[in-house]
Amino acid sequence: MTLTLNSLTKTYGAQVVLREVSLAVAAGERVALLGHNGAGKSTLMKIILGLIPFDKGTLQVMGSAAGSAAARRHVAYLPENAAFHPALTGVEQMHHYLALRGEKASLAMGLLDRVGLASAANRRIGTYSKGMRQRVGLAQTLIGAPKLLVLDEPTSGLDPVSRRDFYKLLDGLAADGAAILLSSHALTEVEARTDRIVILSGGVLVAQGTLSSLRHSADLPVTLHITPHLGAEVAVALALPEARSVAGILTLNCAQGDKLRLLARVCDLGAKVADIDVQPPSLEDIYSHFSKRAGQ
Repeated sequence: MTLTLNSLTKTYGAQVVLREVSLAVAAGERVALLGHNGAGKSTLMKIILGLIPFDKGTLQVMGSAAGSAAARRHVAYLPENAAFHPALTGVEQMHHYLALRGEKASLAMGLLDRVGLASAANRRIGTYSKGMRQRVGLAQTLIGAPKLLVLDEPTSGLDPVSRRDFYKLLDGLAADGAAILLSSHALTEVEARTDRIVILSGGVLVAQGTLSSLRHSADLPVTLHITPHLGAEVAVALALPEARSVAGILTLNCAQGDKLRLLARVCDLGAKVADIDVQPPSLEDIYSHFSKRAGQ
């Protein structure tokens, strides 16, 4: 495993910030770390980076202690609000980071091009938008082909096209074997672009797994939207008396275990049905479920 935590606990005086947190992130895996403000996400990231100590448990990055020289060689970090010297150009800033990592300055333009900043490389960062500054930060995380990327709200300030390009870049990094741990409040973004989800609430890991496994565990209702063919509205409504009708579309909610039986009933209506849309619980629904269960 690239990253392994076992029973990690962190306290500040009498306050327990993280309690018995265990998780692992494998090479090539994209893991979303979710939680409300104050859930412990930032503290967990700082511990993984070796910036603050933990009290109990174990933590290894590529088989080494967090914060050690061996671990730092393999880790890259992008904070939510990346800050750079406004008088430097994008390429000058990258030269600085490359020098810190012992890499060649000639790599700067290629890194900026990967994040869509080649055309602005010679402009001063003080003229950049927030989204452009965030992309400079992303470019510096790529230096040295890190094995673990720790990303805190990485799409903050990015427009929709830049967000799409960002996740495409992450897909490529994961395909090359990088492990990715990212924190985000943009649940609709991470729903389709991560392999596994970890939910923190009040410093406790309350759920983790694939979206499919979390849906099964939460056992939240599935929603079906049924559109009758023109002229068959009454017949379909009579066949599905528990449905509610809005603007000619019938809506039904059912438990996960009843989904196939309900679909079979709808399919038995044959040509009377023009369309059916199955809407499973969203990641937002699942996140709310586990957070509320933990008392948040």
